[in-house]
Amino acid sequence: MRRRAADFRRPVKRRYSKVFLLTLCGLLILLFIVLFSQDKKTKSRPPISQKSFRHNRITEALNITEEMLSPDSITRQLSDQISLAKAYVVIAKESHNLQFAWELSAQIRNSQILLSDAAIRRSPLTTRETETAIRDMALMLYQAQQLHYDSATMIMKLKAKIQSLEEQVNSVSEKSSKYGQIAAEEVPKSLYCLGVRLTAEWFKNLVMQRKLTDQNQISGKLIDNNLYHFCVFSDNILATSVVVNSTSLNSNHPDLVVFHLVTDEVNYAPMKAWFSMNSFRGVTVEVQKFEDFSWLNASYVPVLKQLQDSDTQNYYFSGINDNGRTPIKYRNPKYLSMLNHLRFYIPEVFPKLKKVVFLDDDVVVQKDLTPLFSMNLNGNVNGAVETCMETFHRYHKYLNYSHPLIRSHFDPDACGWAFGMNVFDLVEWRKRNVTGIYHYWQENNVDRTLWKLGTLPPGLLTFYGLTEPLDPRWHVLGLGYTAVDPHLIEKGAVLHFNGNSKPWLKIGMEKYKPLWDKYVDYSNPLMQQCNVH
Repeated sequence: MRRRAADFRRPVKRRYSKVFLLTLCGLLILLFIVLFSQDKKTKSRPPISQKSFRHNRITEALNITEEMLSPDSITRQLSDQISLAKAYVVIAKESHNLQFAWELSAQIRNSQILLSDAAIRRSPLTTRETETAIRDMALMLYQAQQLHYDSATMIMKLKAKIQSLEEQVNSVSEKSSKYGQIAAEEVPKSLYCLGVRLTAEWFKNLVMQRKLTDQNQISGKLIDNNLYHFCVFSDNILATSVVVNSTSLNSNHPDLVVFHLVTDEVNYAPMKAWFSMNSFRGVTVEVQKFEDFSWLNASYVPVLKQLQDSDTQNYYFSGINDNGRTPIKYRNPKYLSMLNHLRFYIPEVFPKLKKVVFLDDDVVVQKDLTPLFSMNLNGNVNGAVETCMETFHRYHKYLNYSHPLIRSHFDPDACGWAFGMNVFDLVEWRKRNVTGIYHYWQENNVDRTLWKLGTLPPGLLTFYGLTEPLDPRWHVLGLGYTAVDPHLIEKGAVLHFNGNSKPWLKIGMEKYKPLWDKYVDYSNPLMQQCNVH
């Protein structure tokens, strides 16, 4: 029995030795882990020092001292009081409590003097020298709180102030728009003077009259479809002169260029005088007045018919205010001018021509435009530069898509395009009766529910599906109202000063006026007499 007991105890002794060994191994592994983690912490110290370095650099850059970073900093406490007091000064003034605002301002100045003195002597402020200032400021701030200058009140009053300022901005913006529109519509005194002097010159100079009325030499050119025909409809003599002059100077064959100018009765004589007195490198110039067109009457032209309507007359000419529902630019009577709508009657104005390039009077030509006449329009009537690079230049911007007649006929996302430099195929125009399409839409807009502004909306309707897009470099827009990429200006064939800031007005954009000025002869005696500059 004893031997069995001894045999029985041996394996137990061996088992306890294994537990001991396992425990020892575990302790060694744990010790290794602890040492490794400490080594890792030691190695990770550089990022901490880097962070501290960046912190020091920021502190130096902002000129922050250790005293200002201290949780017990008197300087920071005084600065915080000043910031809060300044806000209360604003609220006190808004509440018309000027006496309290003055007292707060005086206390702010006292605290600022203490900070200034400490900065000059380069030593921190002490509790003793700031005790009175901090206590007095604290009393003032407590008084402000008792006057309900708390955060909620300040926020409400600031919101009210912001709303008031927004209303003032809107009012000023509306007035600015009105005054800008009026300035754009007014004829400068210098241009009015030029027209008067040219009229007097025309009627007293019989030689000039005979020179222009002798059409034997140019009558053949006016209907020769082998030449390059341009048309401009305008009552602005100087602007028209710039269009003709810039075209001639940049044309490779100015002797093959023919300009057809149409104006009104008032400007007919001065326009003839100007273009008979000045030579444009051999360019042929014809001047007409639309009053001579017998077909231009109320029975044929919807715009003239609408002018006889009493509602139309009240809308454009009565000056009655409709409480701002209609912007002033929509009520401009110039949009009823036949010189604006004559672009829809080009085949009637020039019955013998097959192709013309239409130019507005607010453009400058800086490239040869004769390649436009050999351009293939692919069976379309109108060649124009599209303006749909942005969403607000698509059809929905110009037309009333709440009207079923518009909604059922036109894609709202269709590309808009620009009037001002257009190639018109008059053969296709007559074949497709484009003028009849224009009449249809103009008659349906007698109550101004399809569109409100100008000739572009009816143009978009009239030439819908009949417009061939041109390379954007042919026609660069925006020089009369916005900043334009200089590279586009440099490469552009026609620069358009569309907008209110015309180059002949004082409100013209100064950086673009030299592009127009270089085609004006300011040395002309009549220009100098009228102080045109």
